[in-house]
This record gives sequence, structure tokens and C-alpha cells, in this order.
Amino acid sequence: TGPTSSECLGNLLRIMLSAEYFENKYLSLSVVDQSGTAWELGEAMAAQCGYRVTYNAWSSIEFRASALSCHSHLEKDVFTITIQIKASPAPDMSNATTYLKSASCHYGLWRPRELICESNYMEVSVRREVPQPIKDFFQDEPEDWTLVFPEAKAEEASIWQVVFHQPEEKRALLVSNAWSAGYGLNATDSRVLLRVPYAAAQVQLVEDRGITFSVLRSSTFYKYQWVILMVNTAMACPVDGVDYTNKTITWTVPKYIPPLSAGVTSFKDVLVEAGVDLHKLSAKEMASRKYVLLNELNAIMMKIPIGAEGGYYKTSVSNGQLGAKYSINLFLEHQWEDNKWGLTKHTIIKEIETPFEQAEVAITSNLNLSSRLMNVTVGTFLPDVELVNLTIEGVAVAIPEAVQHGYLIHRARYANGSKAYVIQVPLDAPSVKKEYMREDMRAYTLNVTLTFITHPSCETFVIPVIALSAVKDAVLPSAKGFCDGRNLHLIISHGNVDQNWLPFISDWHLTPEAAQKYNYSLRDNGTHLAISVPFLSSHVNYEGFHTSAIKASFYLTLKDGITLAQRRDFSVSCIFSPSELIQCLPNGTVIVTAIKLVGDEDLDTALLVLRDRRCKPSLVTEKTATFKFNGNTCGTNRKFNSTTMTYENEVLYFRPGNDTPIYQLKFLCSYAVEQTVDVRHESKKNPPPSIKPGFGCLALSLKIFKEKSYSEPYQESEYPVVKYLRDALYFEVELLQPKDARLDLNLDDCWATNSESQDSLPQWHILIHGCENNKDSYRTVFHKVNYSLRVKFPQHLKRFEVRMFAFVQDTSLLQE
Repeated sequence: TGPTSSECLGNLLRIMLSAEYFENKYLSLSVVDQSGTAWELGEAMAAQCGYRVTYNAWSSIEFRASALSCHSHLEKDVFTITIQIKASPAPDMSNATTYLKSASCHYGLWRPRELICESNYMEVSVRREVPQPIKDFFQDEPEDWTLVFPEAKAEEASIWQVVFHQPEEKRALLVSNAWSAGYGLNATDSRVLLRVPYAAAQVQLVEDRGITFSVLRSSTFYKYQWVILMVNTAMACPVDGVDYTNKTITWTVPKYIPPLSAGVTSFKDVLVEAGVDLHKLSAKEMASRKYVLLNELNAIMMKIPIGAEGGYYKTSVSNGQLGAKYSINLFLEHQWEDNKWGLTKHTIIKEIETPFEQAEVAITSNLNLSSRLMNVTVGTFLPDVELVNLTIEGVAVAIPEAVQHGYLIHRARYANGSKAYVIQVPLDAPSVKKEYMREDMRAYTLNVTLTFITHPSCETFVIPVIALSAVKDAVLPSAKGFCDGRNLHLIISHGNVDQNWLPFISDWHLTPEAAQKYNYSLRDNGTHLAISVPFLSSHVNYEGFHTSAIKASFYLTLKDGITLAQRRDFSVSCIFSPSELIQCLPNGTVIVTAIKLVGDEDLDTALLVLRDRRCKPSLVTEKTATFKFNGNTCGTNRKFNSTTMTYENEVLYFRPGNDTPIYQLKFLCSYAVEQTVDVRHESKKNPPPSIKPGFGCLALSLKIFKEKSYSEPYQESEYPVVKYLRDALYFEVELLQPKDARLDLNLDDCWATNSESQDSLPQWHILIHGCENNKDSYRTVFHKVNYSLRVKFPQHLKRFEVRMFAFVQDTSLLQE
């Protein structure tokens, strides 16, 4: 059918632009006059010249022109309109294609007075003729002749002046001034025309029977040969009168409009017709659409069910919410006869739009397992909606670029013109969130925001889409465990759900730093996680102890990295020999480790002792206590026979106030006594040991601790430390560098001053040549340093205790 089509509708011409043909194009419309000049069509020019451009149902463009529009070519009873259409893919109208459309219509049944109430202008045309003396001629303003006669000769045009009647004043405008003010004037051989936009300054709002009208009271003067003639060019158009109740539109138009019936004494209806889109409907057609047209005594009323045939829904957006409005373009033609004008034709075009009604958008999703695709359907939408971009993980992506992110978007069209958008996303797309649910199930979540735009209003709205699919494709991590002589090992094979799972031992997160602190091994190569822990360590559970075997277990839990929900438990259990707990050194030193079994949670390993209760562990953890002693001490029994010498002792645990042990671990060391060893001995006089002086850098630290346990030093923020006289101060001097086990730290002199300067006076010596000061009333006390997790080299530390004192002179306290 081509890009355009035309239709004659009485004294109006309509040209339709095909929505399909001009889809996704930027348009510019112009009207071409008889000389071939194209005048670009803007809103002000359209209202002044008798044109109207609307976007009809779902983006079809409609151009309407009055038969007496500015650029009409009139020849007898035929008027011709030519328009120019420029279509471009770019907003700057570059590379535009130009179309010309010319259409002609026959209209020969002009009434003495014809009025058009268009959506953007009011128009009245009156028959032009040389009047004869009329008996009882009625004239609103007889003084108009006096007002305008002196200027009549100055104007060459046929229409030369318009007088507007306001309640407070009259205003006369020459043709040139009227054009500048936005009024449209025209004259043919038989008609005089005045056209005015609704927003013109001289237009008044008048209420009649509850309906508001835009009213212009005016007289138009024109010359005919040597005669000055005047016609009444008053006009009135209803601006409201529409009501929405019970899903019905009711449009009411009063019959007797005062500005149009001034001086009228008799009135008779000639014709009342109505329709849609300027097409008149018969009574049968109205009934089939459930329209009602009532011609009552004082008013004409039209009732239209919302959603009825002839109208259409269009998308609307209010406060970001999607909705719809029902639009219908009604028109009413009322012809009446009166004793002043004879026959009057009043055509009213009413573009009605119902209030905003919010709409819900359906979102459905299904899964294509064979192709591992999520299919999400969003809609349906009216044809005036277009999807313009997606927001994926916070980034706006235009539709053409969405395929680069794995998104395929299809538009589904339906027979009634509506459409939906189908989004296909692979399950393995990076933006699809994958989450383990249970057993072998994984949840795939698509979270994307769609941005839409409406045409032609260019309103935007967004629809968040969250689609969830459960798929039985979870591969859980698996593990195997084994032990060697002194370690327990777990090797975990990763699945496809544990990328963000974290290893925990109970509630303790096993990080690489934490593993290094406890001398554990933790390695992850992307496919396997390998963990190794020593048999004697804080996180091994000892579940059984027999004379020939110890059952040790290591438990590991994988937890969700975000929610910390427990996901998977693994363990390895092994049998170790009890001999792993004891070392019998050739020099008679015994090192034994006692273990706390599962179920003995109230046992404090720090309170374990040997038979001689003064012998306490040198190294304590939550589950172990290690003793190091000579076989001749700590209550050790020795037994001899012909071949061996055996040392026996036991580790005991006593409850406070009870001499019966509740924990007993007996151990022994046996040495062969008949073993013969040949030793060559030569006696020489050895020189006395000597130490050669040397030079180098030593890094030392001096700290004060809060308690005798030397577990918590004073922090820098806690200085100066406040103590009372005779309170104990616990000092620790440590060799920080170098870390050489062959070095021993020995203190020579240590003294206190009354100020921060070490050379200030007075001074008091706490240590002299490595010994306590014999002159002290409370002598310095040295404390033994044992091996511990913090102390790797006990010989690198010296600890001593000093009682708080003050400097005095005579009987006065010395202060800095």
C-alpha cells in the first residue's frame, strides 16, 4: 500500500503514514504551498493554519488538514493539500529520504456557518455575500462601524480587521497583527474564515450547564468593492464534559451554546451524528460496539465502554510504574437551523484518554536442559513499547551488545499487535549466579534489569527480572585420607559447587597463615585441596588409647564463604603406636607427651604432673602436655635385670583437694645393660675453654609483663605503668637477632634511674655482673625460661622479677 494513504472526511482531509514503513525513523513534516515552497510543520504553525498531527493507534502517524487551511489549493469545490515527509535513521536528519504526498477532496455542501473544534485549534467559516437590507437585523456591537471605518481604506486585503469583544474592552487587530498573534485568517470568493489556537490571548473560558467552553467573541471586517462588510465570527468549543464511571466514558455536549446562539429566537435540530476517527457510525454499528448516543432536549450525550472497539490502549508511565490508558478519538457533528444563521454545522473532535491504570507484567521462565539455556519471557506489552537495554551486574548494556555477554533477545509478536520479549541466557554465563542447594541440586539465578521506552512519548520504565532454576548437576567435593608415621593427610577433590567454600576446623577458619602458625600444610592447586597435620597437634582428636594403639582423627568442615552454612564434612582416622608419645634419649633424658582423649573435656592439660608433683609439663596445648626430665628425677623408679635397666614413671591428673588421680598414663624407658661397646680412649690435657671476642649487631628487646606467667606484656599505650611500692615488676630481655641456637644471652649490668636518661643520677643497680644486688632489701629474682610455642630458643631470653621501689634523699621522695 506504500508509505502513505489519504481519506476525505467532509471538510477535513486525512493522510496516514504507515507505522511499519516509517518504523525506527526520525520524521520531519512540511506543508507545500502552490509555489512549491515547503513550510516545516510545528505546533504553533499547525494551530494557526488548520493542521493536526497525531500518533494514532500504536504509532501510526495521522495528518489532518482543514479544507480552508493556509496552504490549501481551492478550485471550485475541490481543495488540494500537498505534504513533504523526510525520513532519516539519524536524529540530525542526515541521509534523509524525501516523500511528497498530494491529496484532493471534493466538498461542495458549505453551510452558511461551519465550526470545527479540533484538538489544537478552533475554526469558524461564514458565507461571504453582499448583504441586502434585512428587517430586524441583530448586531451585537453597532458601534463597531464607528470604531473601524476610518482605517478601512488603509488595508488592501479582503479581510483587513478583526475586533475581539472582551467583557472589559474591545480590541481591534489588523490582519498583519492578527497573524503575528497566532490567528489564522482566510477569505475565498464565498467564505470568510477565522482560526484561533486554544491558548490565544483573547480566548475566554465560559461555563454552561456545568461544561467549560473555550469561547472567542469576534467580528471580522472585510471589503467588497466600495462596501465595508462585517460578519460575526464568534466560536465556542467544549474543553471538558468527559466523565469516567463504571468502566464507561460519558461525553456530554450542551446544545445551546450562548456565543453561537446570540440573537436566536428559534432553534431546530437538523442532524446529530457521531463516530470514531471522523468516521460516522450508523445506529447498528454503534449498537454492535455497545456505544450509546443520546439526543436529549438540552444536550447530546455519548457513552463508550472503556476498551470498546474503535479505541486503543497505549502504554503510560506514572512515577516509574508501568500502566496503560485507553484512548479514543470521538467526533460529533451537530447541525441546527435558527432564524439568524439559517443552517449551522458544528463539528467537534474529541481526543479522549482515560486516567492511568497500573498494569502488572508477567514474567515466566523455563529451562532447556539439553541446551543448558534459561528462557525468560517478559510481557506482554503493547506495540508502543521497546526494550532498549539491560543492566547486567550493574552495567547498562545496549540490546545489540547483549550477545557479547551471552544474552540472546527475541521479540515475539502476537496477532492482536501486542508483543513479548524472550531472553535466552546460558546457564554457564558469568552473570548467572550459581549456588549449591542440597544433595545434587544447584540453583541458577538470573538477575537482570530491563529498561523500556514508550513511543512516541519517550517515557522510560524498568522491570527487574529474577529467574531461578534448579538443576540436578551438582558435583560435590570428595576426599580421601591416609596417614604416614607422624602425620594425618586429607586430599579433597573439588566439585563444581565449592568454589567459594572455606575450610574450617570446628569454628576455626583454616587459612594459609593459620596453618603455617601450627606447622600444618595447606595447599590448593585449583583441582585439589591437600591438608596435612602432625599426629601431636592441637586439632587432632584422640578417640581411643590402648597399650598397642592410639586412634587419632582429624575432622574438617567446608562452609559457605558468604553465609558460613555448613556444607560438607570430611575426616581421616588412623592408628598410631603409643611409642610416638615417648622418647628415651641415650643420656637418660625422657621426653613424654600425654594426650587428652575425647570425652575428657574438663581435663586441664596444664595441671598434669608426674609422680613428683613438682614436675610439670614444659609444653602445653589444649590436648597435649609434654614433659622433659632426667630419668633420675621426678619420682622415676628404676628396675634392673640381667639384660636391661628400666625407668618407670606416670603422668597424673588430680582434681583439686583429691589425692586419687582421675588420669593415669604409665610409661617406661628400657636400656640394654650387657651391650658391649669398644671405645678407644687417650688421655690428653685439654686446654680450658675460651671465648674469642667479636663484633656484630645484636637486636634486643626489653619488656615488662603483667604477671609471672609472662603471657601478656604491657602495650605501648599503657605506659607509664603505675605500681605501688613492693609490687612486682616482671622483666624479660630477649635476643631477637640473630636466631642462632648456639648463642646464649647473658646479662651483665642492669640499673634504674629517676629519669628517661640512662646516664642520669641517682642510679640503683638491679643486676651486677649478672647477679642480684646484695645491697637490695628485696633482691632480684630470676625466673626459668622454658620452651613453648612463643619461645623457640629459651637460651635467648632472661626473665627476672624486681620489687617496686622509689628514690629518696634524707626523708624526701625524689621526683623527676
